[in-house]
Amino acid sequence: MFREIRPPLRIRSLMGGESLCIRNLVNYRIESTKKQRMRGSFMQKIIFFRDAYAQKLLKLVKAVSGFMLVLAMIFCPLHSALAAEGGGSAYMGGNEDFMSGALPGPGFYPIVYAFHYTADQLMDGNGDKVPVDFDLDVTGATLRLIYVSDMTLFGASVAWHAIVPVLNAQVDIVETGVDASTTGLGDIEVSALILGWHLNKNFHVIGSLDVWLPVGEYDVNDAANLGRNYWTVAPIMALTYISNTGFEVSAKLQYLVNFENSDTDYTTGNEFICDYLVGQHFGHWMFGLNGMLYLQSTDDELSENDISNSKGKAFSIGPAIQYNYKNMFFNAKVQFDTNVENRPKGEKIWLKFMYAF
Repeated sequence: MFREIRPPLRIRSLMGGESLCIRNLVNYRIESTKKQRMRGSFMQKIIFFRDAYAQKLLKLVKAVSGFMLVLAMIFCPLHSALAAEGGGSAYMGGNEDFMSGALPGPGFYPIVYAFHYTADQLMDGNGDKVPVDFDLDVTGATLRLIYVSDMTLFGASVAWHAIVPVLNAQVDIVETGVDASTTGLGDIEVSALILGWHLNKNFHVIGSLDVWLPVGEYDVNDAANLGRNYWTVAPIMALTYISNTGFEVSAKLQYLVNFENSDTDYTTGNEFICDYLVGQHFGHWMFGLNGMLYLQSTDDELSENDISNSKGKAFSIGPAIQYNYKNMFFNAKVQFDTNVENRPKGEKIWLKFMYAF
């Protein structure tokens, strides 16, 4: 167990990077209140704050790894968000929607994702708002390149893909003096093997193993990192059912296994994420409800010691719409976070465009 070793205050990244452990921030404020009450005079309070807190705040500013946005899909991470290392994840959640389990026919499919995530609340392990003045904004664009071959393996079509995100992250926490902004490359997601089965005209399945490469911008002394500085591996399964009348249910299930950040000795707990879509097709148009379920299955670790009450969870939901035209489609959706614990709570706006060659 975590033997009273307090991890450095860190702000999580929205695309996966280091972040402030929400539990530590809550403890920090509770301890501040208790200790101040024990001192009867104004001067004692000043001395206590100076001696007990000044150095911690300085360390925070240096160690903070800003929030990023995460974006990813059964293959696309516009990486970065909040969940584990205090509130962030390699995968944003809610990235995929219509027909996420149906691999297209042989060809080359570039997809551009654009998104904006904004949050002004940090939620603690009980789902209550942490009393801090907090603002996070992440805007980005991700290019996903998918190639579907004409080969088959185990009765499935074979494909590959790579996802390259470019992001801008801005984080502001008044109480800690954090005010930072960074623009650049996020971590890249790849898969060397994607398998797609069309079991019949109504039911489709995709399986893959995706890897997040820690190549995004990262500096342990920066408060707005765009990379996570650790590897993540995730087995993924996506399923789509579409009826003869156009009613669709799709889900993408993935389990993220996170490795240690060598600069901080911090390991984000493993995470289960499910993107879902329930919708209806009307000719070229598709309408539905879309979002994600996020559950962190193991505690974070600092120097191989478990950090209690560090698991995050969240659920998001919102409307989605798509228009298909010849060999392309246009997609837009909005998602609202709810039932959030140990993560920022906010809203996401997504735009997506695909052109098939």
